[in-house]
Amino acid sequence: MAHSAVAAARFWPLDGLKAVAALLILLHHGALYGPLAQALTEVTPAPAAWLQDFGRFAVHVFLVIGGYLAAGSLRPESRSPLIRRYLRLTLPFMAAVALTLVAHVLTLRWLPELAPTDLDLGQLLAHALLLHGILDQESLTVGAWYVAIDFQLYVMLWWLMARRRPLIWIAGLALASALVFNRWSDWDNWAPYFFAAYGLGALAQRLPQLGFRGHAAFALVTLGVAAAWVIEPRGRLALALATSVALMWMPWQSLPAGSMAAVSGYLGQRAYALFLTHFPVLLLVNAGFELAGSPTAWAPMTLTLAAGLSYGTAHSFFRWIEQPAGRWTPEALVRALSSWKLLPVLSLVVGAQSLFDLV
Repeated sequence: MAHSAVAAARFWPLDGLKAVAALLILLHHGALYGPLAQALTEVTPAPAAWLQDFGRFAVHVFLVIGGYLAAGSLRPESRSPLIRRYLRLTLPFMAAVALTLVAHVLTLRWLPELAPTDLDLGQLLAHALLLHGILDQESLTVGAWYVAIDFQLYVMLWWLMARRRPLIWIAGLALASALVFNRWSDWDNWAPYFFAAYGLGALAQRLPQLGFRGHAAFALVTLGVAAAWVIEPRGRLALALATSVALMWMPWQSLPAGSMAAVSGYLGQRAYALFLTHFPVLLLVNAGFELAGSPTAWAPMTLTLAAGLSYGTAHSFFRWIEQPAGRWTPEALVRALSSWKLLPVLSLVVGAQSLFDLV
């Protein structure tokens, strides 16, 4: 099966990678925030330290897969993909922000250090426009930076694919990112900082269509990125490189499907929902852990409980929030705004902000 066709269908190894990455990010935050994280550090110091230091790298698996899928579906001749992408990212994201603010209100007594220091409508607007990082606004939930960067990368890829000989542009910018931009920490609110991972995913999707020349070109790009890693070793870059190589050259289509495909498909489809909603669940579980005075030894079991509750929340969020948001079009948005259909969503976000101010 051609790679472009694979991107359109359910590709279960890809879903599996997304599911594992989302779980690692959940565990990373579980080992990083609140009294539960402190207890985990005491009970299981080595695994907790690994999750704290390296769990965040799983985001770069998302970036590679994001570039892979975007390159398979983008059509640069139309502007509507940009608006659709914005709606698919932002509507669930702002709903998750509202859930997180409500969780902060409920847990403020026990977890004041995790709550935002300040909150106003301008901050909410910056998040809704995905400008919170650029405007140096405090993030209202973990992972907020990723949502903004994902949209920037999508816009950048759309623009590059509209150029003449787009694959050369994508390869060039991916190399520039690995060699230059990704080494400038001040650029971590801008797409070029992350384009090495995203661009590698896009190239892994498009270059196989060129046959031997495409495979040779991808090999040259990966050698360039590997050279960038030699110049300055970065775990995130190594993981992005390994993920893109796996997407390009592993014989995924020959792997048997069966029940593994069904499980991977289910979890992979809900990976973004899990990414968005696990933090409010962690807040509530942390507060319960603190309130109950739970023994430190219960920390691993409590984190397992938090993961299970997060998957349940992600299931409902995917069904009632993310899936409907994915069907929105620019025309539907205009109709909704003119008929006040978005009023409940806006009320939820603003109401959560008002409730937070009252506490």
